[in-house]
Amino acid sequence: ARPAEIPGLGPQTQAQIPAGARQAVVVTGDGVDSNRSAVVLYTRDDPDIGWRPGAGPWSAHNGMKGWSDHHLADDLRSPVGVFGLTDAGGRLPDPGALLPYDEHPRFAVSGEGFFGEPLDGSFDYVVAINYNRVSGVSPLDRTRPLGEERGGGIWLHVDHGGPTQGCVSLPEDRMTELLRTLDPAKHPVIVMGDAASLSR
Repeated sequence: ARPAEIPGLGPQTQAQIPAGARQAVVVTGDGVDSNRSAVVLYTRDDPDIGWRPGAGPWSAHNGMKGWSDHHLADDLRSPVGVFGLTDAGGRLPDPGALLPYDEHPRFAVSGEGFFGEPLDGSFDYVVAINYNRVSGVSPLDRTRPLGEERGGGIWLHVDHGGPTQGCVSLPEDRMTELLRTLDPAKHPVIVMGDAASLSR
């Protein structure tokens, strides 16, 4: 029998997952212009068995205007692709993260979201998504290898009850579960996009 593959992923998407990755956070958007998505954590502990669901599905939000395979700053869309997950942090103390964790008051956020919901606490816990960023540094680092025009600061973070600027947001208890599960020794990645894009 062939090793199990992650459902819904086409050959182009599967080919982007590094051979050494043994954890994959799969974010499947409801549609290219939708800000709602579902998240499932898959694990691949035995290459002969392949990928198996480990947690989820969980409801999530993504960018206000949906998804883009050419993300630009302020386009209010989440980038489609496969990206590493190497660094975490937040305003609150480390809840037991396996990834390097940067506790810092600069993760504080205020104001309102697109529907008037309060943003307080959104960055209590974050995992940096390695889109247009340098890995191995705090999520707060603003280095943009692709240039500022391609945006950045794309994170997994605590859901505030509405769409994001381009990040993926999950309920706080799911964020703490991810932080305690994502293991740098397993080279975790995030596979994210609308269902049609991921099926390519």
